[in-house]
Amino acid sequence: MFLQRTLRQRAVVEGIGLHTGKPAQLTFCPAPTDTGVYFVRRDLPGAPALKAQADLVTATSMATVLGGELFQVSTVEHCLSALAALRIDNLFIELDGPEIPIGDGSARPFLDAILEAGVIEQDQPRKYAYVSQPIYYGTEEKHAYVLPYNGLRVTCTIEFLHPKIGKQVLDLDINEHTFLKELSRARTFGFMKDVEALRARGLALGGSLDNAVVLDSREVLNPSGLRWQDEFVRHKMLDALGDLVTLGMPLMGHVVLYKAGHDIMNRLVRTILESQDSYRHIELGADLHTPNVEDQNLWVIGSQ
Repeated sequence: MFLQRTLRQRAVVEGIGLHTGKPAQLTFCPAPTDTGVYFVRRDLPGAPALKAQADLVTATSMATVLGGELFQVSTVEHCLSALAALRIDNLFIELDGPEIPIGDGSARPFLDAILEAGVIEQDQPRKYAYVSQPIYYGTEEKHAYVLPYNGLRVTCTIEFLHPKIGKQVLDLDINEHTFLKELSRARTFGFMKDVEALRARGLALGGSLDNAVVLDSREVLNPSGLRWQDEFVRHKMLDALGDLVTLGMPLMGHVVLYKAGHDIMNRLVRTILESQDSYRHIELGADLHTPNVEDQNLWVIGSQ
């Protein structure tokens, strides 16, 4: 948690695109220190790249979409959530087309590929955004905020008027172990009533019971059922972790989400970046003890 990290070697994830239904491939590639995370279209002239950052988010309706002048890439949150959990700072994510493979609708295919490739520490310290004052975005109906916390903790609440979902709440300290055990296999979900409308717009052509939890008006339609009874809130937390990567630096704080989708997450990240009096950059020293809020200055090796 003290030094920046990248991959030891390249890692490939193959599958189909959620919206086109066509074959899609992603390759995770090591990157130098202080690079950040970039999506790269190697199939396009000049191999244009997009950084995973909040001001390049162009849509948040059904997924987080990054866009630039030459290309856009949709549903980035699943693969980015694995980077957040494994503390990977520097990475080129090469694509062979407009979509990321959907896999089984969770983050597990990306996590497994990264773990197989191996993660290495680099020779520069990790610089965190340490939240020192509460930062809030939203309304009473749906909102998100961050409180000071020595680590990364997420409390997520969702509520759907569906008998298999209802109100669900999950609170977790986020680290490699909790992500692997509690979140990585949680799948995206949707409702049959929305499928026809999506496909009429040329969307969700690759969606199926193999890569999403699908519900009719009363039941889960997947023959294998749910992986957890509260799989829905677990996936929402997974999504939120992916969206936090667009902050451009790891966050230290307690993130509290209430009915917060990709739109609220993007606005929260932008609000954090605009609230420079409410957070500061810190580098953690491996020889320092874990402080409480009162002795938080013990974390600081260098600050800006």
